[in-house]
Amino acid sequence: MPASTPAAAPADPDRIRSEKTPAFRVLAALILPFMYAISRYEFHHPEKLPRQGAFVLAPNHFSNIDPIVVGIGMWKLGRAPRYFAKASLFRVPVLGYFMRRTGQVPVQRSGAGRAGGDPIQAGRMIAEHGLGVIVYPEGTLTRDPNLWPMRGKTGAVRTALEAGVPVIPCAHWGTQAIMPRYGKGISVFPRHTVQLSYGDPVDLDEFRGRPLDSAMLAAATERVMDAITRLVEELRGEKAPAERWDPAKHHQSETGRF
Repeated sequence: MPASTPAAAPADPDRIRSEKTPAFRVLAALILPFMYAISRYEFHHPEKLPRQGAFVLAPNHFSNIDPIVVGIGMWKLGRAPRYFAKASLFRVPVLGYFMRRTGQVPVQRSGAGRAGGDPIQAGRMIAEHGLGVIVYPEGTLTRDPNLWPMRGKTGAVRTALEAGVPVIPCAHWGTQAIMPRYGKGISVFPRHTVQLSYGDPVDLDEFRGRPLDSAMLAAATERVMDAITRLVEELRGEKAPAERWDPAKHHQSETGRF
């Protein structure tokens, strides 16, 4: 752990209870029984997930069910998962209510001054309220044919540097058996095992306090992707390709199916 990153304080039971609001518990009651029926969870280095305070959790991504699984991992370890979400979703009946009541983070990607703020304001919200927010550095499902982490985008490190909070790398393996990449159906039998692993905060000290230019953000993002990839290698018991997959070099779109 970098010397300038303070060690995590002991978990505050009152803080944990306050994170798990009634709305969160309603969602958990709806989602967890089904997910526990079709999957079991094994944790590696769970002590490295902060028990309190703000952070950005940066996982790998290769199945559409990943956000649910990664969120369940946070829940089981005592934290309430938050995600960035388009501000317009907060105005949708019922959905918007639960998003507000569970403390999801609104982001307005265009139109300065409109409700929901911008990514910088969202970063401040994370820091001020001590939230743990899941941000996928790859931005979409990996294009790598063997499901290794691909080239990252800068959203996770930009958010962490703007907010002054740590980036915690996370890796998981096994969700592809529940829902294959771009699959629409869920495999419910046999019960599948999902492994989740957490790493030390990525050392971004040399980037803090500097202008957030593209070269600096790219270098910081590469460091985060290296940390995630090492965790994936440990879970899979394999070595990742020497060169990380880059969709542009393979004439693939950056988002959507390929």
